[in-house]
Amino acid sequence: MKAAVFHGPNQPLKIEEVETPKIYFHEILVKVAACGVCNTDLHYIDHGVPTFKKPPMILGHEPSGIVEDVGAQVKNFKVGDHVLIPPVFSCGHCANCREGRENICLNMIMLGNNIDGAYAEYVKVPAKDCQHLPEELPLEESSIIADAISTPYHAVKNRAQVQLGDSVVVYGCGGVGINVVQMAAAAGGLVIAVDIVDNKLEIARSLGARHTINASNKDDKTLLKEIRELTGGGADISIEVIGNPKTIEMGPSSLRAGGRHCQVGYSSKAVPLNAGRLMFREIEIRGSLGCRPVDYPKIIEMVKIGKIQLKPVVTNKFKLEDINKAFDLLRKGEALRSIIVI
Repeated sequence: MKAAVFHGPNQPLKIEEVETPKIYFHEILVKVAACGVCNTDLHYIDHGVPTFKKPPMILGHEPSGIVEDVGAQVKNFKVGDHVLIPPVFSCGHCANCREGRENICLNMIMLGNNIDGAYAEYVKVPAKDCQHLPEELPLEESSIIADAISTPYHAVKNRAQVQLGDSVVVYGCGGVGINVVQMAAAAGGLVIAVDIVDNKLEIARSLGARHTINASNKDDKTLLKEIRELTGGGADISIEVIGNPKTIEMGPSSLRAGGRHCQVGYSSKAVPLNAGRLMFREIEIRGSLGCRPVDYPKIIEMVKIGKIQLKPVVTNKFKLEDINKAFDLLRKGEALRSIIVI
């Protein structure tokens, strides 16, 4: 089969012929329809973040596809089923899994990190972690449900706990942030979307943002003043989806007393926080990672009934042979979510 192979940092992925995976009794083989292009992959390629499996390996952790073959003990899938593959597979027996927090499984296996991923014609995965996709959903665009839609769902519902009428400031309207916007709006939040690209802010408004702010020509004090004026003194909730130390620091400063900050964006850098402000204002800070398996059917149903939209946020499609062009576009910050169609 053809695959885009990662040989190490600071070099392009190479299209190569590799062996089609052989499945075990508990696995399914999936003919990949599409796989989303994510900043996580860019961290491996550009920033030297190590993968657990040493290169050469196949990246890609946001796929949809059609079941090609099933293992001997697989009962819940058959050949021809449309399937969504989550980015993380849980063990099911550690303390966190037993508490229903499989997204932070102590023994998690990540697709395109611990094991070969889905920038390939075929991928093998454990059947227990996969989700059925209704055939009426667009198979290619549905790939982004795996991560770019599910991660915002978990962040908004389970970690930020957005309620009807909450004012929610979202920092970053990229491939994940734009879906935090539409998830928070779907939950009844009054969303203020902050970004530096007008086109992304226009899409954010079309997906439910009540207010948008272009921060490209504003200093920190001016931006915070505008947020406080829009929210009557500070937002109920802030969600940072960039991983920029500056906006991570700004998130809690956007809040009213008793507000909650949710951190979704990744950064390896240390970020200063004002401990006195956190204490006197009882500001709560929560991290958010991925999504629990139990939530995927709810997310798929939200997409099915049109509560959450896919096509407006899938802004570019590339063939597998053009995958490096997709990453170039991601580096420029010009796309919301690109997908590789295989």
